[in-house]
Amino acid sequence: MKTIHIGILGFGVVGAGVAKLLKEKKGLLESRIGACLNLKTIADLDIKTDRGVDLTDTQLITDAASVINDPDIDIIVELIGGQTVAREFILKVLENKKHAVTANKALLARFGNELVGVAEKNQVDLAFEASCGGCMPVIKSLRESLVANDIQAMCGILNGTCNYILSKMTRDGSQFEDALKKAQKLGFAEAEPSLDVDGYDTAHKLAILNALAHGMEINLDDIHVEGIRNIGPDDIGFAGDFGYTIKLLAIGKKHENHVEARVHPTMIPCSNPLSHVDHSMNAIAIDADATGRTMLYGHGAGMMPTASAVLSDIVDIARNIIAGTRRRVPALGYPEENIQKIPILPMARLSTRYYLRFEAQDSPGVLSTISGILGENDISIKSVHQKGRNANGQVPIVMLTHLAKERSVQAALARIIQTDCVVGHPVVIRIEEDDTE
Repeated sequence: MKTIHIGILGFGVVGAGVAKLLKEKKGLLESRIGACLNLKTIADLDIKTDRGVDLTDTQLITDAASVINDPDIDIIVELIGGQTVAREFILKVLENKKHAVTANKALLARFGNELVGVAEKNQVDLAFEASCGGCMPVIKSLRESLVANDIQAMCGILNGTCNYILSKMTRDGSQFEDALKKAQKLGFAEAEPSLDVDGYDTAHKLAILNALAHGMEINLDDIHVEGIRNIGPDDIGFAGDFGYTIKLLAIGKKHENHVEARVHPTMIPCSNPLSHVDHSMNAIAIDADATGRTMLYGHGAGMMPTASAVLSDIVDIARNIIAGTRRRVPALGYPEENIQKIPILPMARLSTRYYLRFEAQDSPGVLSTISGILGENDISIKSVHQKGRNANGQVPIVMLTHLAKERSVQAALARIIQTDCVVGHPVVIRIEEDDTE
């Protein structure tokens, strides 16, 4: 039986999970592949901490270069994270004509075009199933299962931290900060949560998925990104009253000459299956011309779900090695010469519906002033809701609009803020209707 040697860079939570699966599922993997997957070496700066993994016949060292330069190792898995050292290591792996597997979505979103080019030049595989959606096979679905489809739209919950926080706020009426502290206590959120709660982690994943869906270069910089810090229990409550749920969504849509790509809190109908994705779970709905809507659901993070996705990449590459082939499926789903530069729609040109919440002064004429400014900017109001006075004397006014242009909404809000009618900045949440209903 052929032996395929594997090296791992990084022995943290996911690295330990990958090692655990390689050891404990050895027989199952051999029966499915027809070859032995041998975890030869792991490199990590901390070699003293016991990860609870049997490392019999596996070397644990601190020198990553020894793994990268080992002529016997066929596949190297990068699990150290970050965008500096990890980039250097993967480039060296590819230049050494070894196959690379990574779960590093931040690295791919920023340097993926470069890495794909180096993998192509050296005729080796670069695989990253675990980078988007944890154990959900979204990358394989876009790259292989849906290969005969034009992908028209993607709408997904791709960050478990934000989904846990919004779910807790919805269930318990918690304030954002309280829900965040609970998420941190349970290990769903980092001590420094900005990457998650400000939407950037989700944007990294959307940039990668856009490239796979549309045959475009990875483009992170032009994606519009907003987080969930400004969402309060009042907004959750109003959304429920109107028949909506608030989720942080990654939204990608194909238009004739551009792609729409945005990450922000979104109100979706309670009838939309995504509205029922709770706790730290992830899900994505993919609309394609031949299949209609396909929906994937699963754990977006965690030791074993992420390790499972990493193993799927290892096995794919191992099967290629056994068959004597490389790069059978291109990293971004298209041959490099067919990948295009497709522009992302500027957010100002977006047209959608809006939820607007103002903290208004309790005085005559305020509502008419706000409504007048909106009307002057061609924003048609669908409904207005006003509840009792807050303890500070302001009155919350909530408006739902008909379809309006983003640039018009932002222009109107800038004028409203300059008046004496409102206190602070209004809360703006875009509304995404379910087109399949």
